[in-house]
Amino acid sequence: MPQLKAAKKDLRKSQRRRIVNDRWRLAVRKTTREVQEAIADKDKKAATAALPKAQAALDRAARRNIIHPNKAARRKSRLLKAISKLK
Repeated sequence: MPQLKAAKKDLRKSQRRRIVNDRWRLAVRKTTREVQEAIADKDKKAATAALPKAQAALDRAARRNIIHPNKAARRKSRLLKAISKLK
């Protein structure tokens, strides 16, 4: 456990930030999973409908440095590529 007053404050701050970051990560996971499930069901209409939400969540997470911007771009690209393969 931290001994210094500033270290204790840093611990509190990091715990609060972790909670916020976990919410953003969960939102990204949830929205991308919706798209992936639609792709697995071969439902192009549902996948294209769910894609904008997933893209927005990935962009927001990247903007807030929760995930790396390149990782967000890669995931968006892979989702689009998988949707375009559906007939």
